Amino acid sequence: MKMTRLYLSNDTSSLAAGAGRLADAWNERPEVQLIRTSSRGAFFLEPMVERDMLNGREAWFNVTPEDLPRIVGGIGGTPVTKLPFLQQQTRCTFANFGITEPLALDAYQMKGGMKGLTAAWNLSPQAIVEELHISRLRGRGGAAFPVWKKWQVAQLIEAEQKYVVANADEGDAGTYCDRMVMEGDPFRLIEGMLICARAIGATRGYIYCRYEYPAAARTMKFAIQKALEAGLLDFDDYPFDLEVVVGAGSYVCGEETALLESLEGRRGVVLAKPPYPAESGLYGKPTVVSNVLTFASIPNILAKGGAWHAALGTEGSCGTMALQLGGRVKQPGLVEVPFGLTLREVLDRFGGGMAIGSRFKAVQVGGPLGSLFPESQLDIPICYDAFANAGAILGHGGIVVYDQETDMVELARHFMAFTADESCGKCTPCRIGSVRGREILERIQSGQGTAEDLILLSDLGETMKTASLCALGGRAPYPVETAIEHFGEEFRQGAKFASRA
Repeated sequence: MKMTRLYLSNDTSSLAAGAGRLADAWNERPEVQLIRTSSRGAFFLEPMVERDMLNGREAWFNVTPEDLPRIVGGIGGTPVTKLPFLQQQTRCTFANFGITEPLALDAYQMKGGMKGLTAAWNLSPQAIVEELHISRLRGRGGAAFPVWKKWQVAQLIEAEQKYVVANADEGDAGTYCDRMVMEGDPFRLIEGMLICARAIGATRGYIYCRYEYPAAARTMKFAIQKALEAGLLDFDDYPFDLEVVVGAGSYVCGEETALLESLEGRRGVVLAKPPYPAESGLYGKPTVVSNVLTFASIPNILAKGGAWHAALGTEGSCGTMALQLGGRVKQPGLVEVPFGLTLREVLDRFGGGMAIGSRFKAVQVGGPLGSLFPESQLDIPICYDAFANAGAILGHGGIVVYDQETDMVELARHFMAFTADESCGKCTPCRIGSVRGREILERIQSGQGTAEDLILLSDLGETMKTASLCALGGRAPYPVETAIEHFGEEFRQGAKFASRA
């Protein structure tokens, strides 16, 4: 009997959509060889099964176990290269996704993996930093700080010990690209961290993985062991020790100083800066902390050159961005495109418009601290500068769409309650301000609010923005304020602005 090789994603989102049930049903079938790959990120098509055909891979969508005969027979498949969702993307960091097995180091190398590390070894540490300078790469987290500056600071400081830390505490609602990298292309993260270690002279690294990502942590541990066995962690004159540490589920540990406090075994609270971690970080030593997506962007830059990266995107936002579409759209999933497309273009072209029966109301970009955009503001370009000018953040690229059923007062209350629950308690504006904000919104919800409450919310927001120690308190007012700005009638109608004696 001729065996047919089928490719099925082992990504957590794919499993949630039913990929695991397919694997259970088909693993013992003699006519099938099932290869578990990373995910294409087209989660609206999952479970998606692929097979090799004469003209390349074809795919079957939303597959059930009963679909096996037609897949084996090659009936009804769609060429992967003709999928509009993928065809219109520019996959750089996610080029291997859906193609390779996550823990197949040889396949990663055959696809160009480790070329960036090889290039780094042929450059001086100073030349590596200069290549990043040319690339104009900015951190793919909330601050969007130029990566080369952080590396240069750590490089220039003399210290007997330096660290590289990957922030994999991906806690923003609607974001999952870091998890996808760790589960689907773990050697890319390792390669990026090794290049950084080479540039700054670090001998030890940590991947701080959020508690809610057990599969990612497990995959990274296996990948580190394979890299160790392959000799990839042996530098010329010293070994690079790399370890996965699992956090305890605190949102604020996504902030770098709180993360480092947690790594040292203390409660994760935010510290005042300066000094910055690149100067004095883990155990008081120079430490480069970047999120997973940032490190995963590094190998291509070293392999292809900084000028290649700088040519993508816009003047102030170079390269590509991984956008994660969720909420009430037809086509949720991961999208990698150069900076510069408008928010409307991304939602229409990749999100496929609104889900059946839904009408657009608002979209939030940047997680629970991100601003809300109404339909009239959807033509904003997706880039750091345009978002900053609009008082918004691109953050980690999470995009959540809300429809006409969304109660904006309840949504605002939810965001302020989230901040109150997740505050580390270090600073008063965040610790107390978020609780007071939640109480005011609950008062409005109950019909006991007044016009003065909206003024009080505005004043409270200004205090939190100005005086909070980190972005949790500093950004918490933005979703509330933009909800009131664009949907103020809901707040006024809901509260009825009862007079108080």
